[in-house]
Amino acid sequence: MSVAALVLAGGEAQRFGRPKQLADWKGKTLLSHVVDLVETWPGVESVYIVLGARAEEIMDQADLSGHTVIENLEWQEGLASSLRAGLDFLIGERSVKQALLVLGDQPHLTGEVVPKLVEAQKRSRRPVVIPRYRFTRGHPVLVHRSIWHELVTGLNGDQGARNLFLSHPDWVEEVRVDAPPPGDIDTPEDLERLSRLK
Repeated sequence: MSVAALVLAGGEAQRFGRPKQLADWKGKTLLSHVVDLVETWPGVESVYIVLGARAEEIMDQADLSGHTVIENLEWQEGLASSLRAGLDFLIGERSVKQALLVLGDQPHLTGEVVPKLVEAQKRSRRPVVIPRYRFTRGHPVLVHRSIWHELVTGLNGDQGARNLFLSHPDWVEEVRVDAPPPGDIDTPEDLERLSRLK
């Protein structure tokens, strides 16, 4: 079953003060680091990147070669618009059966959970599999093609798919992960703090 990673990196990064996708992370841009990381995950056959705010600048400076970039022209609407743009594009990619939703500002994401998500989806037959890191849900999230159209037509705001998943608990299977959730970078202070980890 073909799994494509959908890296969501279309936000304006207002709290960061500049495009956080281009922030330095261990000698690369933050976005290049996340994409390179995701590319190595077991079971991920392709990587798609959703850009929005300052897309051209990011494409010029981040190494995204070999991957498909999807431009979200409605990025000002929030995270849901990037998810809509990405899933709408993937609907046309007939060989892709599952989308692995990845946030482009989480440099410590690990691919170890991916096979567990795929196995849980096969076992439960539920279209959404979410890792639960101790006390909170997190990413990456595995979403089956069977509900992409509903997500594209039902998503809005800056919460991504969270509210839609909460209103459809029958869609969701959780996989427990005995680790803290991977932190995300919203401010320069977050970048500094997370860069000191590992």
